[in-house]
Amino acid sequence: MAAKPRRGIVSLPERRSASKADSNILSRITSTTIISSGKQVARDAAFVSKKLICSTGKVAWIAITTFLILIVPLIIEMDHEQLFTDLELQQTSLLDSLPVAPAHS
Repeated sequence: MAAKPRRGIVSLPERRSASKADSNILSRITSTTIISSGKQVARDAAFVSKKLICSTGKVAWIAITTFLILIVPLIIEMDHEQLFTDLELQQTSLLDSLPVAPAHS
């Protein structure tokens, strides 16, 4: 039941609560086309970023696997070849430095 106004007192209209006014303003602001299009752009950017990250991971996996399968054995083989060449060079330099015995006739 509503209280009866007292005699001699002027009654003022009821004030809206602050939260109702704020939510009303907020709903009007968020329902504008600029905000709606901004939200859509943000959603699209998040979607594209997620897809880009996933595809970048796949590309990185392919590149690393290819490197391990093709390039690393090649590097190891080249290193072995270089060691073999250095060993042959060292052996020839040792053989060249030995004194040659005179041939017996």
